[in-house]
Amino acid sequence: MQVAVVLFTRDLRVHDNPALAAAVEEAETVLPLFVLDDGIGRTRYGAAENRRAFLLEALADLDLSLRSLGGALDVRRGEVVTETVRAMREVGAVTVFANTDVSPYAIARERRLGAEVDLRLLDGNFVVPAGEVTPMGNDYYQVFSPYHRAWSQVPPGLPVATPAVIRLPPGVEPGPVPVSRVVAPVRGGESTGIERAGSWLRTHLDGYGSGGHDALAADTTSRLSPYLHFGCVSPRSLAVRAQEQGGDAFVRQLCWRDFYAQILFARPGTQVDDMRPRGDRWLDDPEGLAAWKEGMTGYPLVDAGMRQLRQEGWMHNRARMVTASFLVKDLGIDWREGARHFFDLLLDGDVAQNIGNWQWVAGTGVDTRPNRIYNPTAQLRKLDPEGGYVRRYVPELADVPARAIAEPGLLAPSYPGPIVDHSLAVEAFRRRRGLG
Repeated sequence: MQVAVVLFTRDLRVHDNPALAAAVEEAETVLPLFVLDDGIGRTRYGAAENRRAFLLEALADLDLSLRSLGGALDVRRGEVVTETVRAMREVGAVTVFANTDVSPYAIARERRLGAEVDLRLLDGNFVVPAGEVTPMGNDYYQVFSPYHRAWSQVPPGLPVATPAVIRLPPGVEPGPVPVSRVVAPVRGGESTGIERAGSWLRTHLDGYGSGGHDALAADTTSRLSPYLHFGCVSPRSLAVRAQEQGGDAFVRQLCWRDFYAQILFARPGTQVDDMRPRGDRWLDDPEGLAAWKEGMTGYPLVDAGMRQLRQEGWMHNRARMVTASFLVKDLGIDWREGARHFFDLLLDGDVAQNIGNWQWVAGTGVDTRPNRIYNPTAQLRKLDPEGGYVRRYVPELADVPARAIAEPGLLAPSYPGPIVDHSLAVEAFRRRRGLG
């Protein structure tokens, strides 16, 4: 094969990239390509400006890595299939290599591209590809525990080597990568992702399974989710490294990522529809929704989480659970409203993970206890007993002592009172769901 195109999507790295490695091995020259598709921003879940900034930083870093190997990244703007076919014609390529993905958008893109050109799809976005492990008599797992057992029996395989040299087609001179006008809260890219992964594995992996990572103020989670979302860090390489160091609890979290991916792959409609309808009668409460989005609910843990999301494009998973539960089960607002807001702001805005987690909290997904409700006051006392996390994001509570941080009341006159009574809200939710 003389010329091939590698279409980068959510695999913005040169290490352990099966599509890149296969193209370099089979073709004499390779054009690395990324297409900025503005159509993505017109989906019903929107497009986050901070996520776009992170993406552009990741593309710039990928371009530097490719140039160090003799290549370069050709970044184009437009519809992905149209621009890929155009690029192939320009360089005389007949084959395009890409790594598979699971979202309805990605699958439709692969089908359209496969109808136009010779498309070679490889597996590089998950530890275990969606559909590789399935239960007897079904096409996907609906419960995590049996999926985890089956997933754990699949060897992740050895990461593929980074190409030693990449040769561009003659006459190809890609220009500079576009620069964002917005600064991402954290730097995107493979270089930063690998550095962060290595540092976290060295300093925090040993204590991950002890539960210390649930302490919100300590902020000891890996924060690798945006790097995994954009493929700056290989999930397979990360799993292998963590497994070698005895990090089973952390590897289990990577399994959750694959779990939700295989659900969306098998049930694409769950992007917008309840996986398990409960007959919920959602409330129309624009004022409550606005207070939740702005972090002005009067519940300190909820407000700290929502303000962190707005400031940083990220939130600890425990805080995500509590804030989501509050919207759905205290305010009675449709989980899809919350999913849209999270997707608008999250750096790691991944369709499968976002939808899977929101449906889990709402009780319309795979949770085996669909009617569980998190008490935001009790969760604050458990996850942030000294109030360090809350004070970091809710300055109105900066002078409130730890003993009163969960219910500041008159000690914080500039902070709003609770917009709902949790006990009454729980009773109302149970009645709406027909639980008595």
